[in-house]
Amino acid sequence: MRKRPVRRRRRLSVVLLLIAALLGTAVVANAAAPDRKPPRSERIGPAASLSKVALADWARTQLAADAKRRAAPRPLLPSVLGTVTDTVRKLLAAAAPDATSTLVLYDDAGPYGYLGELYAMAAANLGGHFGTVTAKPVEQYTAGMLGQYTATVYLGSTYYGGGIPDAVPAAFYQDVQAGTKPVTWVGDNIWNMGNAVGVPQFTQKYGWDPTTSYFTDANGSVGNVTQVTYGGQVLTRKIPAGQDGGVLRPNILTGAGYPVVTRVAEALDSASGTTFPWAVRSANLTYIGEIPFSYVSESDRVIAYEDMLFDTLAPGTAARHRAMFRLEDISPDSDPADLRAMADYLYSQRIPYGINVIPVYKDPRGVYNNGTPQTVTLAQRPQVVSALKYMLARGAVLMEHGYTHQYSTVDNPYTGVTGDDFEFYRAHVDAADNVVYDGPVAEDSTAWAQSRVTSGLAAFTAAGLARPQLWTTPHYAGSATDYRVFSQNYAARLERSLYFAGTLTGGTADPNRFIGQFFPYVVNDVYGTKVLPENIGNYEPVAQNNHPPRLPADLVASARANLAVRDGFASFFYHPYYPVQPLKDTIDGIKALGYTFVSPAAL
Repeated sequence: MRKRPVRRRRRLSVVLLLIAALLGTAVVANAAAPDRKPPRSERIGPAASLSKVALADWARTQLAADAKRRAAPRPLLPSVLGTVTDTVRKLLAAAAPDATSTLVLYDDAGPYGYLGELYAMAAANLGGHFGTVTAKPVEQYTAGMLGQYTATVYLGSTYYGGGIPDAVPAAFYQDVQAGTKPVTWVGDNIWNMGNAVGVPQFTQKYGWDPTTSYFTDANGSVGNVTQVTYGGQVLTRKIPAGQDGGVLRPNILTGAGYPVVTRVAEALDSASGTTFPWAVRSANLTYIGEIPFSYVSESDRVIAYEDMLFDTLAPGTAARHRAMFRLEDISPDSDPADLRAMADYLYSQRIPYGINVIPVYKDPRGVYNNGTPQTVTLAQRPQVVSALKYMLARGAVLMEHGYTHQYSTVDNPYTGVTGDDFEFYRAHVDAADNVVYDGPVAEDSTAWAQSRVTSGLAAFTAAGLARPQLWTTPHYAGSATDYRVFSQNYAARLERSLYFAGTLTGGTADPNRFIGQFFPYVVNDVYGTKVLPENIGNYEPVAQNNHPPRLPADLVASARANLAVRDGFASFFYHPYYPVQPLKDTIDGIKALGYTFVSPAAL
């Protein structure tokens, strides 16, 4: 078979897609990783309803409300704790359930209430690593509910005050103060708890005063918080100008009568050079000064949150660092010599790996074939099939990566050719060279998605290959309907994913509001599917769509940051049309950090 020249196809960066997913419409470009999956979280593309303008408005609204709180006289409110009986105290301090369970509470009030469900899905997915998860709006909380779960997470994404009445039930404030079950409070409204239960009572139990803690410094500035140090690792924090709502700076109290407050993570304000606690813990309460799910990257401060969950849900977990990788975008058009070369190197190093195979190659307009349309199946490329079997005999795990990894005969968003474009989602590149997610394809339905999966499986069978063990969505983008179809056909996905508003409430998924997410460990997500991690991206030597190159040193740096997760992964992918040396450099660097490579099939 002739050796095909390397095609520098414009593949989306995986990290890019994830970010977009996280911010919803605005963040899609950094969330999921397409074939060249979305790059890093800095790569942000518009994501429909949640636009950059909306996020900037949210930040301004939050800071304005906090400024008013700072200027207002502090109310002297009576404590509500007097209503807590000994019986309720015992319920709240009850032993943990036999199975690990997490309660995720979120805000859904106010003009930015839709953010609450997006963030709650991200938190629920991570909680799915440890056991069962129940997620509901915080106003649905009832007295004693904390005692029914191993731990609780409250995501304060709506700033209650002024024109937005406090939607947090008094019973929640009361139960947190009275109980011993661990609670992780993220973001807004902790000051309302202080006022509700009584500032003296709060400070005497927790050692800091939330009513005199603010998102700005003494000069009224959010500063420029660029990094968070946690678990011995320096993690990044990159928020676009004008969209930073700040990080709450806890006013820790010292002296007689105040317990010691553990500074779990430290934030650096690069504008002033000062540091302050990004997260604190005392008694049953862990507090994080911002929602960490926005503008994330592979080395981001969200890693700290991901590891902190072990403290409340699995504190006895021993340190373990595993690595995993896959070869990406293998199709009937791949060069079998490249595949065999990769197999030989990986076998020599005893590295197990996945191979993401697209069973049908399509170039419907002949973009790479001199204007002549082309469709090629695996069965029509016996040398490629032989190379795949060679890889499988030497430690590879067969995975399905869509049916054709492109859509129809149109640019979506690049060429319409397999490996270049989205298959289950529409996208375009705007005038500023950003990849914009437009929504599910017109035909999207359970039957249509199943037909793609079924046709792909038939193509593997026709080529004499076994059924693939895992699935990866092309360019990490599909609708909620698509993800459910994939879960019905495969025990697990290895990928980053999009999560749509309406999923937690049981309503219709909103294609214009979603969050993208990648994981540092195996999770069971809100679609009910096991998802294997891909969390450090991919080698990409060429800048594209406003994303810089990503080289072996970048992947290794992300792996180092993820050492902060006590039982986590460094998982990446690599295109086999690139030389072996960058892959070798990446693997050697990750192994030198103490990671052990494992097979995707072992998870």
